[in-house]
Amino acid sequence: MSSRHRFRSFAWGVLSYTVLVIVWGAYVRATGSGAGCGDHWPLCNGEVIPRAASIERLVEFSHRLTSGLSLVLVVAMFFWARRLYPAGHAVRFASGMSLIFIIGEAMVGAALVILQLVAGNDSALRALVIAGHLVNTFLLLFWLAKLVYVANPSILEKKSVDRRLSLIFRVCLSGFIIAGAVGAIVALGDTLFPAQSLSQALSDEFSATSHFLVKLRIWHPLVAVGISAYILTQCFILPHAFKGQTVAKFGFVVAGLVFLQLLGGVVNWLLLAPVPMQLVHLALADVTWVALCFWYFSAQYHHGERV
Repeated sequence: MSSRHRFRSFAWGVLSYTVLVIVWGAYVRATGSGAGCGDHWPLCNGEVIPRAASIERLVEFSHRLTSGLSLVLVVAMFFWARRLYPAGHAVRFASGMSLIFIIGEAMVGAALVILQLVAGNDSALRALVIAGHLVNTFLLLFWLAKLVYVANPSILEKKSVDRRLSLIFRVCLSGFIIAGAVGAIVALGDTLFPAQSLSQALSDEFSATSHFLVKLRIWHPLVAVGISAYILTQCFILPHAFKGQTVAKFGFVVAGLVFLQLLGGVVNWLLLAPVPMQLVHLALADVTWVALCFWYFSAQYHHGERV
């Protein structure tokens, strides 16, 4: 196996591991363990390794360790890319952007802890930071996915894509990010203000006295269904604008995952957002997002086919 093949395998591993770290971070939020290390960062309650460890502290500390390893892996990938690829290569650029956004992840995580935007904090600032965290996370996955894609030896030169078609792909990506950001805020509300029944949940969403996080619940399914319908439509329309089968194949995968994500959302709602289902819903969202990114990249590059 050549050095570049080993690099791409490593990049796949980093991307997969990062998704797992993201899901574990959601578990920290969903279980209220974010304050397990107090308001200390990067130390945990002022210690490098906490000695008096509660369950919450172990959960939070383990998340910091796994997140730290993710940062180390991205840094290693950045320097490896610079060694293997010439200046100006797309792999180099994607590795640099990945490094920027993984640092952004660390900074947002630090802000959540230092500003005490964890545990039972139900402020508008926490909701805003949570949404920003999700956006940064998706952008990190975007660049990690692009790194994996352009490191493929079968990738040929970049295509010249019509502006209108490029705009359609970007609307799909932007819409998915917006739906995810709203979903992150709603998940926070589900954690802080759990409903005991569907009837209570619906009643609380339209009650004038409910917390703003509860009132926002209705918006996530509306936004998610709207953007999902748009993406599904484009999955079957866009392939006809491209020669070759690559765009069509990725579009088929995206359509299947979007359908599963919608199904997962319905199940999550019917079960009143239990922690395991929240994690499944987020994992599906991350995988769907990566597939959506690959679909976009397949329209940008010749993938072993001359057009």
